[in-house]
Amino acid sequence: MIMKRSIDELLETEYYVLDILPYQVPSDSKGQYFAVEDYYLKPDRLTEIKKKHINVILKLNCFRDISLDDQDEINPKPVIIEKEIQSRYVCIRVDDAMIVSRPDETHITLFSPDSELLELIRQLCTGEGLFVFQPCNRTEFSKGN
Repeated sequence: MIMKRSIDELLETEYYVLDILPYQVPSDSKGQYFAVEDYYLKPDRLTEIKKKHINVILKLNCFRDISLDDQDEINPKPVIIEKEIQSRYVCIRVDDAMIVSRPDETHITLFSPDSELLELIRQLCTGEGLFVFQPCNRTEFSKGN
C-alpha cells in the first residue's frame, strides 16, 4: 500500500469526527458538557468506548487494507491493532485517508476520506452506536494536541 501523502499532510486536510455524540456541542450549550465528558473519561467507561473504536477499525479492515503510522506492514493482526489503539497515539492509514486515535479520548478523527470510505465508516459507526460529523469550526489538529 503506497501512501501518496504524509501524515503531516493529511493532518491539514478535511476531517470528520467519529464520536459518542451526534454533533459538535455548541460553545453556548446549556448542558454540562465538561462534566459529562469527565464522566465518560473514567477508565471503565473509556474502555467501553475504545472497544467501539477498535470494532470500527477491525470491521473496516474486512473491506480495506490498513497500516499503522507509516509502517510498511499491511493489515497487522487484529490483536496488534487493538493493543496499539488502546495504548498510544496511532495513525491508521486507509487508502489515501487516515484515522487518528488517542487512548485518552472519546472520539477518533478521520482525515481526507473519499465518499465511498466515508459512507462505509458511517455504516460501521452506526452499528457501534457512534456518530460521524464534520466539526463546525476547524481548529488546528496537530500531533500531540
